[in-house]
Amino acid sequence: MDQDGINFLLTNRIPRRLLTRLMGWFGRIENPLIRDLSIAVWVCFSDLDLSEAKKSSFSSLHDCFIRELKDGVRPIDETPSIVISPCDGIVGASGSIAEGSLLQVKGSEYALCELVNDRRLADRYRNGRYVTLRLTSSMYHRFHAPYDCRVERVMHIWGDTWNVNPPTLRRVKKLFCRNERAVIEATMPSGHELVLVPVAAILVAGIKLGFLDVALRGDDHGIRVFRCDANFVKGQEMGWFEHGSTIVMLAPGDFDICDNVREGEIVRMGQPLLRLPDCSR
Repeated sequence: MDQDGINFLLTNRIPRRLLTRLMGWFGRIENPLIRDLSIAVWVCFSDLDLSEAKKSSFSSLHDCFIRELKDGVRPIDETPSIVISPCDGIVGASGSIAEGSLLQVKGSEYALCELVNDRRLADRYRNGRYVTLRLTSSMYHRFHAPYDCRVERVMHIWGDTWNVNPPTLRRVKKLFCRNERAVIEATMPSGHELVLVPVAAILVAGIKLGFLDVALRGDDHGIRVFRCDANFVKGQEMGWFEHGSTIVMLAPGDFDICDNVREGEIVRMGQPLLRLPDCSR
């Protein structure tokens, strides 16, 4: 069996939801020995870099996972025509939505209507643009407003906790439509609309949105819709994952994808992601 196959088996052919709950409990243990040993192991097996973190010590492993960054380490592109990346992430796929279909990986498509579970949204973006950003476990896990915007509706969709790494994406069809996720609808001052879909994964105990009074957790079965009235400026924090995962960004078809957005490349929060229509390059 090749390395990808072994990775897939080790991270998926296990009780995924049980392990996720256990990790959520373990990560919050505020014991200095457990905390320090856990972070040390994490550093050994990843490219974790805590030099950008706002604080130098953490109360628990979970506290380290959801760390904030020092002010100014993620400059925000303030160009009016630019929609920024909401998070640090590796570009998994991007391009035009072809009659309601998006690429998970090359050769594997999924339906927009299954991702957002909303025919109205699916019809609105059926020929739009999309960018998929994958957060690794060592990355900064918070996500931010891609532009000045207002959020009035969030849908939380219960689901599985498959790993979202490349070996799994190549083997599990429609993975993003099967995992737990949130659908965040954002309206820009111009009237243009964007949708952010944070997708949870194994070891993710939940998705936290700072503008809602409740945590979105995988134990909440079914579909829940939250009405809100939250205003953001470009780059303002919206929420965070409890571990690494994925954000699928949707935009209308007259938006352009910026030149720096290429498959396999890292895009940092605040860097260009999309360009508004009728703006020159």
